[in-house]
Amino acid sequence: MKHYLYALGAILCWASLPAATGSGLKELSTEELMFYSFTSAAIFLYLQDLISLRTARIFLPGLKVSLMGVWGIFLYHYIYYLALDRAPLAEGAILATTWSFWIVVFSSLLLFRKLKISIVVTALVGLFGAGLVIGAGKAVSFSMDHMKGYLLALLCGLIWSSFSVGLSRMKLAKEPMTAFTVYAALLSAVLFAVSMPHGLPSWQALGSAVYLGCVPLGLSFFLWNRAMTGGNIVIIGFLSYLTPPLAVLLVALIHNQKVSGQVLLGMGVIIAASLLGRMLVRYER
Repeated sequence: MKHYLYALGAILCWASLPAATGSGLKELSTEELMFYSFTSAAIFLYLQDLISLRTARIFLPGLKVSLMGVWGIFLYHYIYYLALDRAPLAEGAILATTWSFWIVVFSSLLLFRKLKISIVVTALVGLFGAGLVIGAGKAVSFSMDHMKGYLLALLCGLIWSSFSVGLSRMKLAKEPMTAFTVYAALLSAVLFAVSMPHGLPSWQALGSAVYLGCVPLGLSFFLWNRAMTGGNIVIIGFLSYLTPPLAVLLVALIHNQKVSGQVLLGMGVIIAASLLGRMLVRYER
C-alpha cells in the first residue's frame, strides 16, 4: 500500500503546479525554465540527502543507469516544454498524458509476458477520461499547423513511460534521483549559457520556477522512484491518470473557481478505469 501512497504523493506534486504558480511561468523561455527549476530541484534533493542520509556525497550510478536518468529527467522535460511551445496547451497536454497509457501497456507486457487486450482497453478509457478533463471548456481541435508540437508531446509520453518502467526494473543499492537531477541541472546550465543573453526574471516567475523545482520536480522524483521500485506499475499507471482532474480541483479549491460537469465526468471515468484496471490485474494473475 505504501508504494501507491508514494505514487499518489508524486501525482499531487504534479497536480499542485497550476494552483501554486498560476501564470507565473509564462514569461520564462524553455532554457530559463529548465535552468531555474532544475537548479532548485538539484539543491532540494541534495539537501534532503544531506539531512536524511547524513552524507555530503552524491550516489552516482553506472553509465547505463546515468544515461537512462538523462533520458527520463532532462530530455523528457526539455521536449515537454518545447512541445507546449509548439502546440496549443490543451491538445499538447492531452497527447503528453499518453505516458500513463504507455506505462500500463509496457508494464503489463512485462508482468504477463503478453499484451492483455482487456487492460489496454481499460487504459484507453482512462486516457479518454484524462482528455475530457484537460479539454473541458476549451475548443479542442488538432490542426496540421501544430504537428511538430503534437509529435513532440507524443514522444514525451514514450520517454517518461519507458523511463518509469525501466526505473522499476533497476536494482540499485541507493536512490539515483539526486544524481539524475544534478545531471539535468548541469545540462540545463549549458543550455542556459549557449542561449544567452537572458533578462532577469520577475520575482513571481523566479518563485514559480523554484516551486516547480522543489515540489513537482524534486519531491515528486523522490516519491515516484519509491513508487516505481516497489509497487505494481500497472496499477500506478492507472492512478497517474488522476493528475489532470486533481490539478483542476486544486485550482478550483484554492482560487475559488467552479468545476464543470465535464471535469467531474472525466474524473469519474478515470476512477472507474483505475478500479477496473486493478481488478483485471488481480484476475489475470
